[in-house]
Amino acid sequence: MRPGISTQSWDAAVAAVRATPPDAEVQLVCHVNPDGDALGSMLGFALGLRRLGFTRLSATFAGEFDVPEPYRVLPGIDLLVPSSSAFTAPALVLIFDVAGESRLGELVRLLDGDAPVVVLDHHASNTGFGTVGLVDPAAVATSVVAEELLARLGVELDAEIAECLYVALATDTGSFKFVRSPSVHELAARLIATGISPGDIARRIFDTRPFGAMKLAGEVLGRAVLDPAAAGGRGMVWTYATTADLERHDQRPYVLDSLIDPVRGVAEADVAVVVKEQLPGEWSVSLRSKGAVDVSAVAVALGGGGHRLAAGFTAYGSPSEVIEQIRPLLDAHLA
Repeated sequence: MRPGISTQSWDAAVAAVRATPPDAEVQLVCHVNPDGDALGSMLGFALGLRRLGFTRLSATFAGEFDVPEPYRVLPGIDLLVPSSSAFTAPALVLIFDVAGESRLGELVRLLDGDAPVVVLDHHASNTGFGTVGLVDPAAVATSVVAEELLARLGVELDAEIAECLYVALATDTGSFKFVRSPSVHELAARLIATGISPGDIARRIFDTRPFGAMKLAGEVLGRAVLDPAAAGGRGMVWTYATTADLERHDQRPYVLDSLIDPVRGVAEADVAVVVKEQLPGEWSVSLRSKGAVDVSAVAVALGGGGHRLAAGFTAYGSPSEVIEQIRPLLDAHLA
């Protein structure tokens, strides 16, 4: 049993699934601008429901229907539809990797229906929305929670389910670089035992990018700024990317997601920040810490959420104005 989730919550989630007729509409949802954990957890669980005999399944996320290239070959991708095609009155709603209602976008309407809403998540900043909350901040990825619920429903892992869950697990752990718990590697071993190829998955997810994305990354990293005095003298490094950068290199927004990794590697800074333009004057902000700052508290204070070492929020203004919002909060939330 996951230590952060009560027996009553597990039982309620199992009961909600089992009480749903197999021919009823079941809507699965993950957060806007989905990453590997959001998509992998959702599609892996959807395939598990299909194994249980559910026939009317739909998976979706709010906003522009743009699936990042590395995830377009995930098993179960046929279940993914634009939010405009989501069921209007499903019998059951399952939500994955969503810390708060704002991350549901226009699909927040699903919370107002009569259907039970089961939330699977691992963010400490989760607001507690939904009918049943399976939220474990100690879990390294939402896929850990999804795998246990599948097990409690009697679904045996197969290669397709396992590939989705492995992608989710690998992406949210930085390809297992940020994992201490043996149980995470034990879960990975169970997934690999179904016959999936972790090497092929790693190459597709982490080591394959268009040439234009490499050129774009060079520009964005070249404008990085080091602020040694920030975070109580622990240092902050930050950079930004605009929609014009993407257009100039003919790239899609997902290629910016990996830029936080080289930025966070700067030796002189505990905190790394990448500010990514979504619309004119609107920015998606990624925060990382090596341990000195609780960046989830910073993100929550600015309307977002996440984990102590990895978090994010939406901001408005110019990149420098965004950084000026962040800087005083770093000192306020030194670990």
